[in-house]
Amino acid sequence: MNLFETVKSAVTVKQAAEYYGCKVNRGDMICCPFHDDRHPSMKLNRDYFYCFGCGATGDVIDFVARLFGLSSYEAAKKLAYDFGIDPDKPPAAMALKKPYPLAQAFRNDEIHCQRVLCDYLHLLERWKVEYAPQSPEDELDDRFVEACHMIEYVNDLLDVLMFAELKQRVKAVDMLLKDGTITALEQRLRFSPSFYLLSPSFYFFSLPPLISFLPPSSINFVLILGKVLVVIRKKCTFA
Repeated sequence: MNLFETVKSAVTVKQAAEYYGCKVNRGDMICCPFHDDRHPSMKLNRDYFYCFGCGATGDVIDFVARLFGLSSYEAAKKLAYDFGIDPDKPPAAMALKKPYPLAQAFRNDEIHCQRVLCDYLHLLERWKVEYAPQSPEDELDDRFVEACHMIEYVNDLLDVLMFAELKQRVKAVDMLLKDGTITALEQRLRFSPSFYLLSPSFYFFSLPPLISFLPPSSINFVLILGKVLVVIRKKCTFA
């Protein structure tokens, strides 16, 4: 079997949904993570999911791909990694070892960070299109500037959280939670204000530990963004 077949035979949609933080009720229904769903409208079958609200459907790989904004191959690799699946020796899903409590706590934190960063990335991608200048004379919108500077950096962070070695992932999750970045982004996503919620101090004092394992190409513009945010922060303060 190839990677896709191995993953789909080993992990059900319900198992993946529960693992990635979705609350599954007795009828195997969840609130759809792909639209603003206040009451459970997504049915989880063994081999596929279907949302009666927005019509989203697919198998376990499609579910994870949409949940984290990944390609199908990346989603399959993530499932294999998270569920300890060896493509050459596919385990029975019921035989997968239960994680230790501390490991599960870390996984919960890691998945939470991934979800928030994915949502922020989607917001940035939308802003880059919606607030792009229409002519060279137009004043640059703050949201467009943020999107241009941050998309690559957020993508790099997501790569670390999803595919890096455990030591790097633990370091990234610890920093993102302790310095308030995830909390600030959650507020940003909830209210979507016009100006920046992240303090410029984050870019000067929290980034050095994080960028130590990011690609060199993403470091310079992140540091430049810190200077940009200082100016914008002052603009917000004295407006």
